Amino acid sequence: MMKNKIAFKNKSKRLIGSILGEKLSPTVIIFSGIHGNENAGVKAAKNVIKKIENECIKFQGNLFIIYGNINALNKGIRYENVDLNRIWNKEHIDKIKLSSNSFNADENEQLGIYLQINEIFKTQKGPFYFLDLHTTSSPTVPFITISDSLNNRYFSSKFPVPIVLGIEEYLDGPLLTYLNEFGHISLGFEAGEHFDIQSVKNCEAFIWLALVFSKCVKKSEVKDIVQYKRELLKSECTNKHKFFEIDLQYVIKKNEIFKMNSGFNNFEKINKNQKLAKSNENDIRASMNGRIFMPLYQKLGNDGFFIITRISYFWLKTSTIVRKLNTHHFLRLLPGIEKDPHSSYTMIVNPKTAKFLAKEIFHLFGYRKQVLKDDKFHFIKRDRKVTEFH
Repeated sequence: MMKNKIAFKNKSKRLIGSILGEKLSPTVIIFSGIHGNENAGVKAAKNVIKKIENECIKFQGNLFIIYGNINALNKGIRYENVDLNRIWNKEHIDKIKLSSNSFNADENEQLGIYLQINEIFKTQKGPFYFLDLHTTSSPTVPFITISDSLNNRYFSSKFPVPIVLGIEEYLDGPLLTYLNEFGHISLGFEAGEHFDIQSVKNCEAFIWLALVFSKCVKKSEVKDIVQYKRELLKSECTNKHKFFEIDLQYVIKKNEIFKMNSGFNNFEKINKNQKLAKSNENDIRASMNGRIFMPLYQKLGNDGFFIITRISYFWLKTSTIVRKLNTHHFLRLLPGIEKDPHSSYTMIVNPKTAKFLAKEIFHLFGYRKQVLKDDKFHFIKRDRKVTEFH
């Protein structure tokens, strides 16, 4: 008989389901439906919980599956007032924790998620694995997005799907970027197109593999399922075990009439000067060779498209060695670079020095996020020690 304590009827409306296994750790936390028009992850999570119960699958650690934007999910919209996946930063968290003013619908959802995460941290043990399930508005092979920490790289490389680094440099306030700042493994999974039934299957596959790779479930417990899911993911992906990084983002301006040209698939190769979209009836052309990434085919959103390029194995290996040796300290010896007195993970860089040193140099040493503040660049390190959640 299964020894898991499965909480299918949760006191918290925020939980789709939770499992307390035979051991105290690890703890896997999955978010589904952060965007209300992305329901595939919710369906997949319910299917996985049901299968664990029906097949009495023995669980070693703990699992919590959290609803994202419940209000938006019920209405079938991406969000009500503000994108729930763009407001996760210290300033906004402090606002919802301390303010007595009424919040909009999406901020109320954020507070609910925050309190649920905080409760898990108080009652469970790590290591913690955070997984966020999403879908896209255009056809795509499944892929993973991560903040570029070595722990994220190592865990994500176990999955047979493409991995895209550095999206946090272009998006403000994603949930996983916030969680990554506390040193935890955080992976975003894009399963496919919003309303494609295959996206649900891909989410299920990803969850099962994540439970096995995190050692919450032994492979022998779900041998047939894991093998089927692994092959499913492989068959869907033509770029397995390849790392990519974002080189360009097209941001839609206020009052701009943007329309992506039809027919683009995610990860499709594009050439410099190729027509990609229209802005106020004027052609938008690719400024470089690469691959189209997350082209926008829905009304909501400010990111028209991204262009990504493949990262070489040599660069990945070199950056791993450089980071493990903690050689990033040598950057501070260069003129125009100083340590942020308020954060050991931030370097403050004079704009003239930033022009002299290519952004790739900072990437090599593990500094991915670049913020302009007080007329200086702040580069933020992604590899971090685990700290208390707040």
